[in-house]
Amino acid sequence: MFESRFQTFSESADPSHGKARVSALRKELAARNLDGFIVPRSDEQQNEYVPACAERLAWLTGFSGSAGTAIVLTKKAAVFVDGRYTLQVGEQVDVKVFTPVASAETTPEQWLEHHAGKGARIGYDPALHTRAQVKRLASAVERAGAELVAIESNPLDAVWADRPAPPLASVWLHPKKYAGEDAPKKIKRIETALEKVSGLLISDPHAVAWAFNIRGQDVPHTPLPLSYALIVKGRKPRLYLDPHKLDTKTRTALEQVCTLCAPDLLIADLLAAGEEGLSLRFDATTASEKLVRALEQAGGTADVGVDPIALMKARKNKAELAGARAAHLRDGVAMVRFLSWFSETAPKGRVSEIDAVEALETFRRETGALKDVSFPTISGAGPNGAIVHYRVSEESNRRIGKGFFLIDSGAQYEDGTTDITRTLCIGKASAAMRDHYTRVLKGHIAIARASFPKGTSGAQLDALARVSLWEAGLDYDHGTGHGVGSYLSVHEGPQRISKAPNVALEPGMILSNEPGFYKAGAYGIRLENLIVVKEAEIKGADRAMLDFETLTLVPFDTSCLERLLLNRFEVAWINAYHARVYAALAPHLDRKTRAWLKAATARV
Repeated sequence: MFESRFQTFSESADPSHGKARVSALRKELAARNLDGFIVPRSDEQQNEYVPACAERLAWLTGFSGSAGTAIVLTKKAAVFVDGRYTLQVGEQVDVKVFTPVASAETTPEQWLEHHAGKGARIGYDPALHTRAQVKRLASAVERAGAELVAIESNPLDAVWADRPAPPLASVWLHPKKYAGEDAPKKIKRIETALEKVSGLLISDPHAVAWAFNIRGQDVPHTPLPLSYALIVKGRKPRLYLDPHKLDTKTRTALEQVCTLCAPDLLIADLLAAGEEGLSLRFDATTASEKLVRALEQAGGTADVGVDPIALMKARKNKAELAGARAAHLRDGVAMVRFLSWFSETAPKGRVSEIDAVEALETFRRETGALKDVSFPTISGAGPNGAIVHYRVSEESNRRIGKGFFLIDSGAQYEDGTTDITRTLCIGKASAAMRDHYTRVLKGHIAIARASFPKGTSGAQLDALARVSLWEAGLDYDHGTGHGVGSYLSVHEGPQRISKAPNVALEPGMILSNEPGFYKAGAYGIRLENLIVVKEAEIKGADRAMLDFETLTLVPFDTSCLERLLLNRFEVAWINAYHARVYAALAPHLDRKTRAWLKAATARV
């Protein structure tokens, strides 16, 4: 079961193929009178996890990260990645063919402006870019004196001889006991939110899954059916879904709610809507330029903005929150069984990064409720832990020895999605390791304890997680927290905790709380729980306030704490959290594991 999971690249996504594949692509571009082409990591719906047929960036370059862009010109090629992947990209691509570029320092647009060349024709696939992305690219290319050209058929697909077929995984209904609301009621709410437009084109498959209470298996780790939907006020919704994915029961149930359509009818329906003069809302973050253009070219009005479903989906209802709590209790038991096993086995020097991944997934599978892991487990020993989105392979697999071991993992259960990171210390930690670990935990506690007025965004809270690190001249290059779905994506928007501007936090929103610190070549530290926004009860408050409830139930490793760095409020929080963890999990553990947990949750 695990063998293929730990291959860094499949035969098709191998960096050694970069030279030959770029050469083939350049020949195809020349045949189309193009001087360059832009290859994003995204698929047609801007998904984080994409089907194999959409892994164009990995096929071309060998880079397997979840975000990135390649630009291939006649004489130059570059791969752009964010701070999570700066180490990974250098190891995965042929740097003689592709120049790795940190997008925080030079964006693809800035690079094009300097390298496109006057008079060059730079191609792009409008099915893989949003309107905002196209506008930025067009402006950059124009400043270079070049031309951005929309291509009807992707030239990379023309040279990818063994490209996999699109997925045809089954689709099933998500029960109301977990969803908490019937699809017709959700659709009515969506229609009500569409005040100034005729309807909504739902291009985000997460939003489709939520609105119609369906789940699927078209992409790894997220139970998504790749699909679209069109909701026009006063009409029966149209759901664009390959009919081969539906059994009779599911088809019958969906037909009571919507008209089922083959996906290849979507463009025709957008053209028809345009001819009627309809105005449609398009999600700015997931709707492709191709879809928006189809409506406009036929005479319709495209309102490219915020999909109202995003906030509806983010605010979990009572059933979804009950499911999340049940999932975290179950997951906490599995995690503690793993940690107990690890504490006994790892110090003997017999555990590798892959062994740890396999063991943790085994404990989760033994719950009898695991549907999938919610993302590929990050299992990093020593220097591998400093690679923020490290993914262990058979080639990179390390034995876990003395020092820090970082494990970031999650599970998909039908009642909820989990995501947790723990950094574990084998042997005695150095003074620097203790200092760094404690500062990260202080940041985690600062977020967990925060109370804030309604209307506060995650951007306003982000600094709380960093202050202790900043005091020591340290920081980390990722956000402090992302939104999490309800048996949907482990990375869900629009809510988040990060330096970038974002939406106000509202009750029911689930987020991660995961500050970190990464010492390149030595170790990584990240401490992550999931939290949910709730109304705060503060005596004497003169305004409505919010705070967080921590959902994750797993102890922190306190063996590497620098106790003198903690104030009394932080110590009280750790002790209260560990007491809660023990009370919740102990009844579900065998005697040996319960004894381990008792020691792991002892007062600090």
